[in-house]
Amino acid sequence: MSLYSRRALICLPLALAACGFTPVYSPGGSGSGLQNRTLVDEPDTENGYLITRRIEERLGRAADPGYRLSVDVSTRQESLAVDREGDITRFNVLGTADYTLIDTASGRIVTSGSVDNFTGYSATGTTVATIAAEEDAQKRLMVLLADQVIIRLFSTDLT
Repeated sequence: MSLYSRRALICLPLALAACGFTPVYSPGGSGSGLQNRTLVDEPDTENGYLITRRIEERLGRAADPGYRLSVDVSTRQESLAVDREGDITRFNVLGTADYTLIDTASGRIVTSGSVDNFTGYSATGTTVATIAAEEDAQKRLMVLLADQVIIRLFSTDLT
């Protein structure tokens, strides 16, 4: 290990402390403030269920909710590749999740926003394989969107 890399390694914690960096799950961090304290609104669609399930996997279920999270998901498909016969061989599934985090004690909106992402799937196999690939793409998209929402929530000042 060179002298330069040792110095950088030693100075890194000092630089992070100087910039106001706080670990998400530290006491007083936004992760610990949301963990097991966030109630996600009941979903009314399959995609809503999938994104709610992922958020609850990451944040836990709230026994005594301090916050309520509302998530509205929308998706659409785009044709991506067409072969010589005019058959579509690849699709992109695009999704958007609009979210609002509300403090249950005061009713104040703590944060809100929107995230978007996409996944793709191939339609070159059998009908059953194509349907399975489409369902898998939807599931993967909901995981991506949920993780993006959680990252945004973790970067929120809860005070």
